[in-house]
Amino acid sequence: MQRLKILKTHYITHNVKRFVLEKPSNFEYSPGQSAYISIGLPGWEDQKRPFTFSSLQHWDYLEFIIKIYEDHKGVTAQLGKLNTGDELLLHDIFGTIQYKGPGIFIAGGTGITPFIAIFRALFESGNLRNLALLYSNKTKDDIILHDELTKMLGPAYRNVFTQEGVIGFRERRIDRKFLIETIGDFSSRFYVCGPEIFTAEICDALISLGANPEYLII
Repeated sequence: MQRLKILKTHYITHNVKRFVLEKPSNFEYSPGQSAYISIGLPGWEDQKRPFTFSSLQHWDYLEFIIKIYEDHKGVTAQLGKLNTGDELLLHDIFGTIQYKGPGIFIAGGTGITPFIAIFRALFESGNLRNLALLYSNKTKDDIILHDELTKMLGPAYRNVFTQEGVIGFRERRIDRKFLIETIGDFSSRFYVCGPEIFTAEICDALISLGANPEYLII
């Protein structure tokens, strides 16, 4: 376990907060990996939750992008109250989504977070090719890092909104019908991350449309 000071923290959407933390020396992790984090305050130190690194290995700080659920009165609500100088506890690191080659990325809400580090690493190395991102949110105000995703992915980045009519967008959800209309060829790799029901429904739909289960990274 490592005790890390918060160097900076601010909200990047109405309910998503960015945390910049000290980075321990000789600390190693890779894009798509997560860590168990708890809060360095009495009563909270054993309340561990998994969060994904959005920073890259060679950066001199760690970054996490975390959705704050005020109404749950739990760990994220407490994270929402923390400021620069407060401490988080970093516990075990574990592998979640690993990049295995070009494919179509499908994210729901904060399910974008493991993809951010992967896209950043590929963008920096000039290898961000033959990828597409379908990103589902309730409204445009829920999009995380829209400008950076646009810069990195350009026309290969598409938003889908489930609850807000926005000019230029139809209210849609990523379902079987949407996948048929949007993708066409299901022989590629698919990376899927989001709420459990979202991920399960999309994986079922992809497999039913001919995607190879071994090419699903969830």
